[in-house]
Amino acid sequence: MTGASDDDPSGIATYAQAGARYQLGLLWTALLTLPLMSAVQEICDRTALATGKTLGELAASRFSRGGRIVVGVLIAALIAANALNIAADLAAVGAGVELLLPGQNVWAVVAGLGLTALVVFGSFSIVAQVFKVLTIALLAYVIVVFLLHPDWPVVAVSTFAPQLRPSQGYVAMLVAIFGTTISPYLFFWQSAHRVEERRDENTRGSSAVPLKTASPILEAKTLRKDRRDVLTGMVLSNVVMWAIILSTALTIGASGGANIQTAEQAAAALAPLAGRSASIIFALGFIGSGLLAVPILAASGAVGLSGLLHKRWGFERTPHQAPFFYVMVAIGLVGGTVLTVLPVNVIRLLVISAFVNGLAAAPFLILVMLISSDSKLMGREANGPLASVLGWGTAALMATGVVVLLGRYLSRAL
Repeated sequence: MTGASDDDPSGIATYAQAGARYQLGLLWTALLTLPLMSAVQEICDRTALATGKTLGELAASRFSRGGRIVVGVLIAALIAANALNIAADLAAVGAGVELLLPGQNVWAVVAGLGLTALVVFGSFSIVAQVFKVLTIALLAYVIVVFLLHPDWPVVAVSTFAPQLRPSQGYVAMLVAIFGTTISPYLFFWQSAHRVEERRDENTRGSSAVPLKTASPILEAKTLRKDRRDVLTGMVLSNVVMWAIILSTALTIGASGGANIQTAEQAAAALAPLAGRSASIIFALGFIGSGLLAVPILAASGAVGLSGLLHKRWGFERTPHQAPFFYVMVAIGLVGGTVLTVLPVNVIRLLVISAFVNGLAAAPFLILVMLISSDSKLMGREANGPLASVLGWGTAALMATGVVVLLGRYLSRAL
């Protein structure tokens, strides 16, 4: 589910823009982000397995009062950033529906209000399975790549050899790509989703049993299984990312590197496979990925803040059992829905939301690494050398990209 939600409309639009504007020049990012995002999601997953707690709950235990205030401010900023991302994804859902029926803004609002009612009064876990099936439509991009008969030696070089360009637009696109693949909301969702699974497995109570209390054999077996689960989701997510960049590079990008401004243009990359059906395939993928990602976006910040403030949370609980959590989810969904009525370019808003995630990723990665490296919290499952190198390296990479970009903006302003 995490892998599918990572290829949300924000990610699809960002990858499509990358291929359309820079052709094969950013294809290598799919190879670089795979180990980085896999490591980060494995770390978040392991914190939940080892402790039976979410990142918000662990932050409340790990930090002093001053540290908890800082974390609270960061989570509040995440909720605000998620509202922008929700608006972008809902607008994308509207754009996807508009490929089939008229009335983009109307469908965006309908989707927002419908999802709000669904997660508050219905069963998100059941309906999410339908949304995941819809996202399978995005695999059409993988098929398109082979139908376009690319020059595979050139594709291989572009995939394995970075092609860096010293331009502000290129660096901004890099930050957006990393922001949409290594998004802060996924950290909180992966942790919370695993805790909910552990709750369901506990037949003797409503809390998740910490894995660090299990026997070493059971602990090792569970970790291997869940690591395969995380890696599978991240591989599928990055394969779709690579295919979108490549297919748009070979179609829209090959015609002159134009910017993608509409959902119809993004769908045009599927034309070699689907012809007139390209809009339908793209619309289903856009709609399914958007409907799946939006509740996850709203829930991630709500889970983080609920855990930090020792409030009950979870979609498996009713609004009466977890009122604070559902209020925060509703605020994110309704706020994002309201933003969809603004007259904005959908594709541009999607890329901007990815860029905002890129700006926010570094401080949240630092938070994750401080928690996962604490042996008092994690026991035997505290970060080892490889996880530490990949985790801190990812945080440094995200921070460097932001610093370089801000430096370029400041130099131009001065």
